[in-house]
Amino acid sequence: MIRNQAGTQEGHGELETKKNISHPFEADEEWNYHDTVDPNWVAGKGASDNKWSNFNKIQIDPFSEDRSSADNYKLLIGAITPRPIAFVSTINSKGNKNLAPFSYFNVVNSDPPIFVIGFTGNSNFRDTCRNIMETGECTINIISEWFVEAANFCSINSPPDVDEWKLSGLTALPSTKVKPPHVAESAFSIEGKLINSHEWKSKFDPSKISGTMCIIEGVNFHVREDLTNKDQNLLNFTKLKPVSRLGGIMYSRTVEGYELTRPNYEEEVEKKEVKDILK
Repeated sequence: MIRNQAGTQEGHGELETKKNISHPFEADEEWNYHDTVDPNWVAGKGASDNKWSNFNKIQIDPFSEDRSSADNYKLLIGAITPRPIAFVSTINSKGNKNLAPFSYFNVVNSDPPIFVIGFTGNSNFRDTCRNIMETGECTINIISEWFVEAANFCSINSPPDVDEWKLSGLTALPSTKVKPPHVAESAFSIEGKLINSHEWKSKFDPSKISGTMCIIEGVNFHVREDLTNKDQNLLNFTKLKPVSRLGGIMYSRTVEGYELTRPNYEEEVEKKEVKDILK
């Protein structure tokens, strides 16, 4: 992948990237709580400002004649953000280990714990998917700031017999219920077993498989002892320092936020503004 003059990789579609705008990373930055965007918001108020009304929305047909699958890829990874990252450890049927990050990933159920990972592309990405399909096992590791460069290096397009663990310098810990090891540097790891999968055929070339979705059940967890509580049902995200993916080759950190309570209808319906709306 060729880098352009702005220092980003060509082909990912960054709209505006300025040179010389990066700053030294502040690893010790503390978590900051903020007020919500509009603390005075009430039911029926809508958006907090009207800047959105200055622009029209345009339609994009993902399968128009002048469009490619790469166009859809660039658009989607820029729009669906931030995306959590699954750092997936697998072993193939010959015993070769593989380690790679994937941001087509999320948790979709808690009883039982169910995770979905989407695999597209080739090389290392296909290796991980193939290993899961062959053995039915993997570990999913959450990436934190203190090893993000090492994790990113595992996205290298290496041959199947190359060990990304050695290339990255990360530490493999034995798992309990699956064969693939989990990442010692990760503060939260999941041992997983494949319960289902689905292949997607390309709409641009129906003869090709464009991606595979794997549905994984979490069968065992590993959490760093200083990040959880006595009941082991909470995780201190201010210490977890998770990273996520944005568009292009951009990563993001989570160091600030705000809380919004879920409205209770029985309470809200007694408020004047809600009564007026429901008249």
